[in-house]
Amino acid sequence: MSFVKKQYDNIEKSLKDSRLYRGLELQNGLKVMLISDTSTDKSAAALNVSVGHLCDPWELPGLAHFLEHMLFMGTKKYPLENEYSKFLSEHGGASNAFTATDHTNYFFDVAPAHLEPALDRFSQFFIEPLFTESATGREVNAVDSEHTKNIPSDSWRLMQLDRITSNSGHPYSKFGTGNKETLDTLPKDKNVNVREALLQFHDEYYSSNIMGLCILGQESLDSLQDLAVKYFKDVKTKDIPIPEWPEHPFSEEQKKIKAFVVPVRDVRSLNLTFPLPAQEKYYKSCPTHYIGHLVAHEGTGSLLSFLKKKGWVNSLLAGLKSGGRGFSFFVVNVDLTEEGLEHNDDIVGAVFQYLEMLRKDGPQEHIFEECKQLSSIQFQFKDKERPMSYTCKLAAELHTYPMEDVLSSEYVLTEWKPELITETLSYLTPDNVRLFIVAKAFEGKTDCVEKYYGTNYKVEKIPEDIVTKWKNAGINSCMHLPERNEFVPTKFDLKPRDELNTSLPRIIHDSPFCRLFFKQDDEYLLPKVCVFIQITSPLVYTDPLHVNLTTMLHLLFNDATNEELYPAEIAGLSFNIKTIKYGLLLTFKGYDDKVQVLCKKVMERLTRFEVDPVRFEIIKEAFVRGLKNFRADQPHNHVVYYTSLVMSERAWRKEELLDCIDDLTVERLRSFINVFFSRTHVESLVHGNVTENEALDLLTEVEKQLKNNCCSKPLLPGQLVKDREIQLDEGCYYILKATNDVHKSSAVEIYYQCSQEEIHMNTSLDLLCQIISEPCFNILRTQEQLGYIVFSGKRRGNGVQGLRIIIQSERHPEFLDGRVEAFLECVQGFLESMTDEEFSLHKAALSTKKLERPKTLNSLANFYWNEIASGDYNFGRHVDEVEYLKNVTKDDVVQFFKDLICKNSMKRKKLSVYVQSTVNGNLECDLKTSDSNDVKVQCQGTVIEDLAKFKSSKALYPLPVPHVTLKSHTVSKL
Repeated sequence: MSFVKKQYDNIEKSLKDSRLYRGLELQNGLKVMLISDTSTDKSAAALNVSVGHLCDPWELPGLAHFLEHMLFMGTKKYPLENEYSKFLSEHGGASNAFTATDHTNYFFDVAPAHLEPALDRFSQFFIEPLFTESATGREVNAVDSEHTKNIPSDSWRLMQLDRITSNSGHPYSKFGTGNKETLDTLPKDKNVNVREALLQFHDEYYSSNIMGLCILGQESLDSLQDLAVKYFKDVKTKDIPIPEWPEHPFSEEQKKIKAFVVPVRDVRSLNLTFPLPAQEKYYKSCPTHYIGHLVAHEGTGSLLSFLKKKGWVNSLLAGLKSGGRGFSFFVVNVDLTEEGLEHNDDIVGAVFQYLEMLRKDGPQEHIFEECKQLSSIQFQFKDKERPMSYTCKLAAELHTYPMEDVLSSEYVLTEWKPELITETLSYLTPDNVRLFIVAKAFEGKTDCVEKYYGTNYKVEKIPEDIVTKWKNAGINSCMHLPERNEFVPTKFDLKPRDELNTSLPRIIHDSPFCRLFFKQDDEYLLPKVCVFIQITSPLVYTDPLHVNLTTMLHLLFNDATNEELYPAEIAGLSFNIKTIKYGLLLTFKGYDDKVQVLCKKVMERLTRFEVDPVRFEIIKEAFVRGLKNFRADQPHNHVVYYTSLVMSERAWRKEELLDCIDDLTVERLRSFINVFFSRTHVESLVHGNVTENEALDLLTEVEKQLKNNCCSKPLLPGQLVKDREIQLDEGCYYILKATNDVHKSSAVEIYYQCSQEEIHMNTSLDLLCQIISEPCFNILRTQEQLGYIVFSGKRRGNGVQGLRIIIQSERHPEFLDGRVEAFLECVQGFLESMTDEEFSLHKAALSTKKLERPKTLNSLANFYWNEIASGDYNFGRHVDEVEYLKNVTKDDVVQFFKDLICKNSMKRKKLSVYVQSTVNGNLECDLKTSDSNDVKVQCQGTVIEDLAKFKSSKALYPLPVPHVTLKSHTVSKL
């Protein structure tokens, strides 16, 4: 008997999509999407269960999330805790999972030849998981560590506040992540067996009829169907309905409230939330898309334009926010200026003025048609997705949309239904709003503390006279609907192929002033382009003040041109400008039709830019807050930052940037802009659906604007030399110590500097990282439970590389350092005892990863640009390294480890960066090992007390030799 109950072959896909699709419903109710892609270099699969933390038992908050963790910890058929992750690691794959309000998603990718055994292991999660007592006891620490990591995150805090201020009897009010208290301490106090609860939850809710499976592989659709049936037909169905919550968590009592929230970071925001019924069924007309498109518009006549001119806000977002199956929200979030905080009621009033305008003008079919056109263009010419993320997304939508519309549901608007727009607008009223105002200014003015995150807040009802004022807000003459978008692309033809088109970027222009790399796309065949333009100036990094001046230039330029350039962005052609160490980087990405027009417009504005003193003060204040907020970043980000400070020839600290803020004035910036553009060098890349002549025309326009408007002249060759990397001494062990007063967790990065980049060292280091990655995670994270974040891999910078291991934990950094050393002491024996077959598997896995092609034009262009920006220009590095990898032996890797990583090697160069939490007020926290109360781990290294003095005593590595021939431009002769 066929185990397939129903088959779908009429799945709508985009014009450029060469993949084959088939939908299935199995006899056990499991919905399946099969994707055959003979060209894929990674296979992938995902399974989505239509149950999330809203289904947690009230007495066990976080149980669904805990179960997600536990499914990775062994099954009856494959009982080893790391069997699944070990298999994927050895075969070029990876995996992950997440738990949301109403669904839980598990996904992986793997080398195509190993899809079937990966599916075998994966399917057992949903058939016979073990939930062993030992793993249950340990993995609760990982859940707790994950929660601890999130405690200082304002987004997590606001999300939980939204929930606890909802109807307390609604499942939305639950604490979804869970921690040790909710999943271990309190259950033990109440004699609740958590393992039994996990088994019961899995048995009750992990039912095949509410699951969606997506598999992508090189195999034919028939073969993929056989795999789906073979490995997932034994997933049991309990014939349960998909959980739904048609009653909204915000009843009348929870509306018309205003919450004042104290954040961790120095941020100011005003968030409006309007309860809505479920919107998924309206996906063909999508009224919230229409409304969100207008409310969030940033062009002339927009709500944001009005609020910025008032000096109250810097940015605005609006649109649909998912809640759970059966309810949703429409949100409007604005980033407040200091003055805006004092005008929060006026800002809300402006929002209602705009909404009143939309009601008065009524739904406009031409605006819907423009949205429809842009969405259709996006769908028809969308990029090819990475297999793992694609299967993850599709698996989650199999129970949301009809099978034939799953691919197109979020893109294709086919039904003009103005009555639905009008109905949706009827929910966006003062009687239906909730306000959250977030600012440090509320410190000491709150009266409540949220239980799980410790957030200070206060909730009060909005006075009726204010509600009445908003109801009578009327129409604002400064606001109007947007004009027709001139940047909507109309030409999608592929340009004539250049006869000289090569497989890698090539230089088509090289002068003292400009260098242009060009690569016509012959792989993705979409009407898109990526343009990178680096305007280099040695002024930028001369001192912290000049870094700040350059940053203010790019921030003010973005701010000043946002209204004018926003139509291009929503039409699929984006522009971005940012400060880099050597100047300004301009990027244009999207449809090639109007890229020449946009580039000309940008360069004209940039080379004639005038500083607005009013916006200068507003943007400067936001910039300063951003610098100060670095202290609230995750500790693992801090250790990466400090490692870069140590290893870079020149690096200005955040504190040094802040120390010169008083010198950052309008007059200095105006003077700096003139000097900045007076001498520059332009390095650029054009990659995509363009011809060589079009690329040259684009660069000519850049050069013309710089020379005509700024009288710009070329830099001297010596002004183009990049910074170099510090060379550590052989046999050294240095420690840099820092503190963090925001997070309860500490962190450590241990960096073993190896060598300059060259093909032998590159492949040896990459192969070592490949081999130790899974054991490192399994031992330090899964077994020893040191922390939620455990990472091992390579660090590369300025042509120099090494092994890095990063851990974020509530344990002391010195203890973590000791555990890493203990792990590495086992590695040599592990390497030497590895069988030839195991070694070959790792070589094959590494080759698979290196040869995985970027799935989008943008990703490939970013790779090319990184090679240009680094000065290495090794565009074919992965192919060369894979070819070299074929001859690398196990002895090569063992010798590499002995020479450069092993503790007793005289050549080892070690740097440890400690970021110690001071939240509990004690720098000397627990240093005991995990299995002894008497042993203290001692890591004896030389502490770096004076970073400048340390750097001045060290040699520098030479810069990498370019892999392409660059012209030597001599400006003058002696």
